[in-house]
Formats: sequence, C-alpha cells, structure tokens
Amino acid sequence: MTSKSKITDVLAGRFALSCLLSLSVLVLCSAETGAAQGYKAEKINAPPPQELSAAVRETLSGDALRVIGPNGPLCEIWLRKVLPAKTTVTEELGISFGQLAEGTLIAAVRFPSQVRDFRRQRVKPGVYTLRYALVPVDGNHSGVAPQRDFLLATPAAADPSPANITRDEALNLSRKTTGTNHPSVWSIAAGGNAAGAVPTLNHQEDGDLWLLELRVQVRPGGEGAPTPAATVAMRMVVVGFAPEA
Repeated sequence: MTSKSKITDVLAGRFALSCLLSLSVLVLCSAETGAAQGYKAEKINAPPPQELSAAVRETLSGDALRVIGPNGPLCEIWLRKVLPAKTTVTEELGISFGQLAEGTLIAAVRFPSQVRDFRRQRVKPGVYTLRYALVPVDGNHSGVAPQRDFLLATPAAADPSPANITRDEALNLSRKTTGTNHPSVWSIAAGGNAAGAVPTLNHQEDGDLWLLELRVQVRPGGEGAPTPAATVAMRMVVVGFAPEA
C-alpha cells in the first residue's frame, strides 16, 4: 500500500469515527430532551368545575394550572384566590408553611383519569378539594418526606364548605378518596423564587419526582381582610411517590 493510500484510509477512518460520535451525541441529546418533555405545565382560562359547591367555587381562581403527561392531561388545579393565615406562625422543624392552619382549603383538582397519590394509592377520575395538613411525628411516618407538609384530597361532593375544618375532619374526609383508613396525600414543599414565572414543572432526580411550582396568596384574615397579602412559593409533587410507598 502506498503512503498516499494509507493517509486516505486514516482520514476516512477518522471521518467515520467523527460521524459515529456525532450520531451518538445526537441520540443522547434527543433521549434527554424526550425525557424532559415527558411532562409539561400550562395555564388555562377555565372556571372551577361544577362538581364543586358554589361556595367553594367562589373562593377559587378562574385560571387553572394543567399538567400534561406522555398520555395526555394528568390534572388541572384551581388555586384559592387568597389563603387565610394564622395570627401566630408555627416554627417547628420540618414545617414549611407554618402560617397555614391544618384543614385550610388550598385548591381544587380534577383528574381526567385514574392516578396514584404520593403513597401509590389509587385515586379515581373526578374532582377533589385539597386541604393542608401535617404528617404526624411518629414511627409510622418517618422518612415519608423531608418536610411534614401535605395536601389531602377529598371528593368534591363530600367537602362543600371552604371554611377551615379540624385536622381530624380533614383526615376523615380524605379517607373517602381512597376508601381505606389512610387519606389521599400529596406532598408539598417550599418553592423557589416567589416572583418567578408559573406554571413551571421541575424534575427532581432524587426520587424521580415531578413538582409543579405554585404561587399562592396568603393573608391574615383571608380574602377581604385589610392586611396586604404575601406571595408564597409552593411546590406540589404531581408525579412520583414516597420512598417507602
């Protein structure tokens, strides 16, 4: 083989290797992009569902946050216009939203098809209220999440009043969702920048969780009170499960 032929073969080999590496990078990037696009969120102009009572609908926003998954819409969430805050904030380890009383109505959600909550419990298609609660500090709930804040889902027909209820009442109502002794729980945590854009959906690799960014207005005395409302950032796990679930 002549020197010229050897040079030609080397160049051809390098070109083939370059093309192969470029193709590998392209496939990798496409796979990562596809994974990132597995779920997305959007804001839609839609009134609260008629399945909710008129009193509850009155407290909710006319815009909904919709999460779309690989198979279509996963859920639609209507946030309460203004959340009533407590006069005294609870400052305990693991509590992100100490200004909220347990049993406070936070939002309503519609699931177009069956889903599973943070404990992998089945939740039937339908409309539900979401109320704030804290995970008990006991051996049965250790390791569920880094924080104790959760939302409890209750069938809309079973929760017609937006007024605060007790923790036990909220737990009992939410058990109607699962049909078991355990309520339907949805993990929430403190969000990022309260002035950031919404809706935003973030993927957390640890636990393979998808978290929907929420911006809620919190005011002592609730809607209509003279005190100014504060914007609070909140993240809700809409896809993913507790480590032990």
